[in-house]
Amino acid sequence: MKTSSVLVLLLAVGPGSAWAQQAAPPPSSAPDFSATAPEVPYVPTPEPTVEGMLSLAGVKPGDVVYDLGSGDGRIVISAVRNHGASRAVGVDINPERVKEAQDNARRAGVEDQVEFRQGDLFDADLSGATVVTLYLLPTVNERLKPKLLAELKPGTRIVSHGFDMGDWAPEKQTQVDGRTVYLWVVPEPGAEPPAAR
Repeated sequence: MKTSSVLVLLLAVGPGSAWAQQAAPPPSSAPDFSATAPEVPYVPTPEPTVEGMLSLAGVKPGDVVYDLGSGDGRIVISAVRNHGASRAVGVDINPERVKEAQDNARRAGVEDQVEFRQGDLFDADLSGATVVTLYLLPTVNERLKPKLLAELKPGTRIVSHGFDMGDWAPEKQTQVDGRTVYLWVVPEPGAEPPAAR
């Protein structure tokens, strides 16, 4: 009696368990979201601050603007639509934000002048930029500083909403709707960036 009950139980559970294991993808094929988790929370820059950043950077026709942590694409879109940049590129680690930004660019009619790349901003090639915009965190800005100095051409302008760059003194600093915006200019090779006081 006991043996037949156990046999019935094995038949009932066994095939179902085997099927579930076969149907589930192997652990190695599951996405590793921890590897792409953003270091900076998504908080959109208000539109007046976007315009203030791009104005402080002096964005004009011929400029190529890179926005690191581009979110919904508002800075990239405004750079070409409102300030005449020839091209603008957004980099964001979150594929949902990239998709949202692409949709927003399409609605704004600037999709031919902008590009949104999904990836880690520390892996992005920034060498084509004439302007870089940031709304990150102080620690991220400081870690990014060597990359900016190594990859960007002399004269490239960098603007940051809200946060400075540690010991690299900004060339200008202004308030836009109560928010601080900083501007730096990449120095000539061999020149030291001005130190913050």
